[in-house]
Amino acid sequence: MTGVVETRDLMLRFGGVVAVNNVSFTLGERELRCLIGPNGAGKSSFFKCLTGQHLPGRVSGRVLIRGQDVADLRAHRIVRLGVGIKTQVPSLMNGLTVEENIWLAARRTHGFAGGAAATQELIAELELGPIARQTAGELAHGWRQMVEIGVVLVQRPWLILLDEPAAGMTGDEVERLVGLIRRINQTAAVIVVDHDMAFVRMLSSMVTVFHQGAILVEGAANRVLDDARVREVYLGNRTT
Repeated sequence: MTGVVETRDLMLRFGGVVAVNNVSFTLGERELRCLIGPNGAGKSSFFKCLTGQHLPGRVSGRVLIRGQDVADLRAHRIVRLGVGIKTQVPSLMNGLTVEENIWLAARRTHGFAGGAAATQELIAELELGPIARQTAGELAHGWRQMVEIGVVLVQRPWLILLDEPAAGMTGDEVERLVGLIRRINQTAAVIVVDHDMAFVRMLSSMVTVFHQGAILVEGAANRVLDDARVREVYLGNRTT
């Protein structure tokens, strides 16, 4: 199977530690995939390989995005391929308003002329109007997460990579996020890294489970989250 994202025999080493161990992975066109696993399982390291956040020289194997090998590219060059990346590292400018933060991202793709219109369209789409004039530094955590995603979406990427987007959100905010991800998945392929099992179950996507740097199991969320091997290495009896 040929996918929009593929890794082939991917390895990531930190000295003598193998963080990603011979991983071959495929994501299909407009597919939604969740990556899960216990702390230290390799899912975040794998995400960094996809998004150019690793240090040069530590990766072997191939990372292909629509057939182009990006294993040695840095994040800003991967973004130029039409990839939207939300990391755990804050990207908003605290002294600027929500509207200004989104506009700065919008102009990269839409230019000065189209940036303002794209900003207003995105603010309406994500229902950010009530906070559009607030500075990013004033936002509650859940709103900040949504604005971070908005900064990614306003550039209209065809592939979206989200690292723990539900972290720190309330139940209502998570439900809203699930609806948003389902909508954007209608036009874009999406990879989500998260440890919130209730959130992953709500997304009802294909799931890839990492363990000791390798893929343990892949499949539909309801089957994977009830798999005895997954429970043993990660979930215990905490699934809901």
